[in-house]
Amino acid sequence: MRVLSTAIMALAAGGLVTSAVADSGGKAPYNPVTDARLKNPEAKNWLTWRGNYEGWGHSKLKKINSDNVKDLVPVWSYSTGVSEGHQAPPMVNDGIMYVSTPQNQVLALDAVSGTEIWRYVRKLPGDLKQLHPTNRGVALYGDKVYMATVDAGVVALDAKTGKVVWDVKAGDYKDGYYSTLSLLAANGKIITGVSGGEYGIRGYVTALDAETGAEVWKTFTIPGPGEEGHDTWKGDSWKVGGGSIWMQGNYDASSGLIYIGTGNGGPWMPDTRPGDNLYTTSVVALDITTGKIKGHHQYHWNDAWDWDEVSAPLLMDINRDGKKVKALVHAGRNGYIWTLERTAEGPIKFVKADPYVRNDAFTKIDQKTGRPSYDPAKTPGVNKKATFCPSLWGGKDWPPEAYNPDTGLFYIPAHINLCSEYGGVPLEERDPGELYIGVPIDVILSSLRFHPSVDTKKPVPIGQLQAWDMNTGKMAWSHSFNDTPFWGPLLSTGGNLIFTGGTSDRMFRAFNAKTGDKLWEYPTNSGITGAPSTFEVGGVQYVAVQSGWGVDAERMQGLLKDMLPKGRVPKVPQGGAIWVFALKGK
Repeated sequence: MRVLSTAIMALAAGGLVTSAVADSGGKAPYNPVTDARLKNPEAKNWLTWRGNYEGWGHSKLKKINSDNVKDLVPVWSYSTGVSEGHQAPPMVNDGIMYVSTPQNQVLALDAVSGTEIWRYVRKLPGDLKQLHPTNRGVALYGDKVYMATVDAGVVALDAKTGKVVWDVKAGDYKDGYYSTLSLLAANGKIITGVSGGEYGIRGYVTALDAETGAEVWKTFTIPGPGEEGHDTWKGDSWKVGGGSIWMQGNYDASSGLIYIGTGNGGPWMPDTRPGDNLYTTSVVALDITTGKIKGHHQYHWNDAWDWDEVSAPLLMDINRDGKKVKALVHAGRNGYIWTLERTAEGPIKFVKADPYVRNDAFTKIDQKTGRPSYDPAKTPGVNKKATFCPSLWGGKDWPPEAYNPDTGLFYIPAHINLCSEYGGVPLEERDPGELYIGVPIDVILSSLRFHPSVDTKKPVPIGQLQAWDMNTGKMAWSHSFNDTPFWGPLLSTGGNLIFTGGTSDRMFRAFNAKTGDKLWEYPTNSGITGAPSTFEVGGVQYVAVQSGWGVDAERMQGLLKDMLPKGRVPKVPQGGAIWVFALKGK
C-alpha cells in the first residue's frame, strides 16, 4: 500500500483547501466535462454518480472479467481521516479521482498512484445537527466539482485547484433542511434537493446555474394552495408534509425530463395527514428547463411505514408481455419492483408491480393504476401499534440497484426476513430544527423484528443480492448473506461481474453477473456502504470503492446484535478509506 503525501495548507472561502502539488500551480491540463460527454460517457471514465444519466451503475470495461477476477489485488488505499458512513463513488476524469466523504470533504487524487492533489474541507456550523452524516458523491461539470452539503448548501470547486468558485444556500439548516445527495449536472444546471422530512419540512428540488450558483427554478414536492395535488392534503398538513429528496435523479436527455424519487410524508403517522399526500413516496418527472412537474407515479399513498421511495427509477428499454416499453424500473422500499412506462411528454404509465420481498401490508395492487390497498391491521397510527413487513428500512433502502444490458438483468441489494413494529403518539407543536416524527426515538430503535417464520438458532438470511429478468418479471438468481445487513450499492461491468460490499464482515466481493456465483472477495478496513466505480488509465482497468461503516447500516447492525445469539454479529470498525484494485501484475 502506498502512504501518501504531506500537504501544504491554504485557505479558501467557505472551507479549507490543502494541496500536495505546489509546483503545478493548478495549470495541469483538465478535460472539461461537457453535456456531450455525459450523454455518451467514455468507458474509461466514471463521470456521474451511477456511470450514466440512465442510472444503470454499469461500465462497458471488461479487462477485469469473470475469468480473471480471482487475480484482483489492492494497488493503493488512502485513509480519509473521517469516520461515519462513506457512501460516495470515486469519480474519475482522465486519471484524476474525485471523492466526497462525510463532514463534506472532497479529495482530488491521482487515480493510479493515490497521491493527493488537493483536499477541500468544509467549515460546518457548530450548531448543526447531522441525522445522516454522509455525502453520496460529487458532480463533475465543465471545469468544476460540485457538492451538496449537510448544512443545506451547494459548493462549486475549481477541478484543478479545489478553490471555491461559488457557495450558495439551498435551505436553512436551522429549520431542519440538509442535503446528502449526489448532484445531477445537465443542460447548464446543477440539480439539488433537500432532506429533513423528519424535522417537519416541506421538500423541494432546486436547479442552480452551473456557472454562478444562481437559482434557476425551485419545485416543491408538496403542492401548495392552487397547485395540482394540493387537495390530497387536509388543512395545513402540507406545510410540514416531508417529501424529502435523498438521492440524485436520473435523466432522459432526449426528452429533457428528470426522474426523481421522493420521501415519505411527515410526520410518520398517516392519520395526522389524511389523504393521498402527493407527491410523497413517488417518482416525479420534472422538465429540466422549467422545473414543472410533467408526470408522476405514487408507489403508495398516505405512507404509514417510513417507506420513502427516494431512489430514482432506472431508465431502460424492455419487452414486457409482447410490448416494447421505454421503462422506468424501481425496486421499491415497499418490497415491489415497479415497472413503469415513460413518455416524451411526461406522463408516467403503470405497467406492472412484482414483489421481490415479503409485503404483508398491501392486500392487493390495482392492475390498471398500480394503486395498492392496505390491511388496516398492518397500518400503524396515533396510539395504534402495528407489525408489518418489510421493515421500516424496506426491501431496499437507499443503496442503488444496477442494470447490465449484456445480461438483461436488473440487480437489487435487498433485505429479507425483516419486519417492524411501532405506533405513534400525539404530536405537539412543531419546533423548527427539532425532530417532528410522531414516533418516539426509543420506539424506532427497538422496532426491528424477524419474520415469525425465522429460527434464530440457525444462521438467518438477511441480506440478499437478487437478479431479475425485466422482460419476464422473474428472478434469475439470488445470493443470501446470513446474520448481516446488506447495505451494498452495486456495480455492473462488461466483464460479466457484479461488485458490492455492504456486509458486516468488511468484504468487497465480485459475483458472476449471469449465475450469481461468488468469484472473489477481499476484506477492507471497515464495512463498505460506498458505491463502487471502475475506470481505465494507461490501458489498465481499476475498480475503486470507499470503505467506511456508519449511518443506517451501523444502526441496523446494532439492532441485529441484540436480536441474534452472542457472537453471531461482529463489531465493524470505524474509519474511512478509498480502496483501488487491479489485476495482479498490472
